[in-house]
Amino acid sequence: MAAMAAALRGVGGRFRWWTPAVAGGVRGAAQGAVGQRDYDLLVIGGGSGGLACAKEAAQLGRKVAVVDYVEPSPRGTRWGLGGTCVNVGCIPKKLMHQAALLGGLIRDAPHYGWEVAQPVPHDWRKMAEAVQNHVKSLNWGHRVQLHDRKVKYFNVKAGFVDEHTVRGVAKGGKEILLSADHIVIATGGRPRYPAHIEGALEYGITSDDIFWLKESPGKTLVVGASYVALECAGFLTGIGLDTTVMMRSIPLRGFDQQMSSLVTEHMASHGTRFLRGCTPSQVRRLPDGQLQVTWEDRTTGKEGTGTFNTVLWAVGRAPDTRSLNLEKAGVDTSPNTQKILVDSREATSVPHIYAIGDVVEGRPELTPTAVMAGRLLAQRLFGGSSDLMDYDKVPTTVFTPLEYGCVGLSEEEAVSRHGQERVEVYHAHYKPLEFTVPGRDASQCYVKMVCLREPPQLVLGLHFLGPNAGEVTQGFALGIKCGASYVQVMQTVGIHPTCSEEIVKLRISKRSGLDPTVTGC
Repeated sequence: MAAMAAALRGVGGRFRWWTPAVAGGVRGAAQGAVGQRDYDLLVIGGGSGGLACAKEAAQLGRKVAVVDYVEPSPRGTRWGLGGTCVNVGCIPKKLMHQAALLGGLIRDAPHYGWEVAQPVPHDWRKMAEAVQNHVKSLNWGHRVQLHDRKVKYFNVKAGFVDEHTVRGVAKGGKEILLSADHIVIATGGRPRYPAHIEGALEYGITSDDIFWLKESPGKTLVVGASYVALECAGFLTGIGLDTTVMMRSIPLRGFDQQMSSLVTEHMASHGTRFLRGCTPSQVRRLPDGQLQVTWEDRTTGKEGTGTFNTVLWAVGRAPDTRSLNLEKAGVDTSPNTQKILVDSREATSVPHIYAIGDVVEGRPELTPTAVMAGRLLAQRLFGGSSDLMDYDKVPTTVFTPLEYGCVGLSEEEAVSRHGQERVEVYHAHYKPLEFTVPGRDASQCYVKMVCLREPPQLVLGLHFLGPNAGEVTQGFALGIKCGASYVQVMQTVGIHPTCSEEIVKLRISKRSGLDPTVTGC
């Protein structure tokens, strides 16, 4: 324990061990003069947003600490510094998505003259090890960056004692007290387990586990219709695993529903099975080790069963606030979601306590928005800036086998806000040049631009389904953020031959009723 104390002093600077003798004096210490507090800024949470905020504040010359602790998943999975995106989200997801895309390219290769024996087997262990090693390198990189910027790092579980003081519990049980003038909550969220389903917790896994499995998950049932569900099901199918998605209702709620339907159509045509309108009621382990899942078909009322090697729950996420003791600091949360309520400055109900990222009510659950919000917050607090985070027209991409990138309003949202008669939608079905030689089906490759009908036809939203959707959408997002009109997009010269040029060639509106299929080059 003495060694642990020495180590914590080495990385954490000044702190106080929590003992019964000092318990009564905590509030008095916290309410002392501002100069007596340990830090200018204390960030709770070592994910992308929290780290960005901490590093920016340190760059501005402030004394900063980061408190981060990963509670193991029910399956015992844990990871290092960097939060959801680095460890169990964007990074491993995109790498496994790439593994699946490579499988498709290998199947295309003979058509381009490469003599590749088919079929080519996939080795889960080799892929997982490579992905996990990359993630670990990022964990270490974050530690180095904090050290280089003189940000103190505490691997302790944090909870408020009062509005300026946090108690941290180290792995060995020792407790410390940290105080700060400003505190930022950036603890993110964790996957939900369906509490009402027998065997869900005992036998299921979530996205917290799938990327850290040493062995292949085998035949997998993915329960959910979110982007997490569809992305995981997509790469599992793509590397050759028997994969089924069970959806209670619509896919990709909150996204444009025409695009969402095309996403699932493509997945279904490439091997992913879908059980629509179904809800699981029980998971039990059979003597041979397989998992038997029982479900109800809500359309017919009939019961169904199936056996799987793995059940992956992707039924939503909950804010990671349970151990923070927010009530002791006076921080208000939403009674429905338990997410933290903030204003436009990211300030909570306590003026010097802030919250950013997935833990906040009404914010997009996206890494780049958390990063930018964190940086801007630090600049406002310590750099004299007044710039607020703008959450309008934020681009994103769903990394399903056929990627879906979007920015701005969905067609449904545009019609709801402006009325059907005031909205014009330009669209096209296209075929990527790369699909032609191997004869790939391009039925779901589709792009649409949602505009105001009145000239110059302000672009309200852009939706692109096809290869490299993220790369395509990013550039157009700048134009749309800057208020681009349909006229300006049409005056933009396309790069030929690319998929992105299909956007600047959109001439056919839905209102016209003409065939939007692109012909020729």
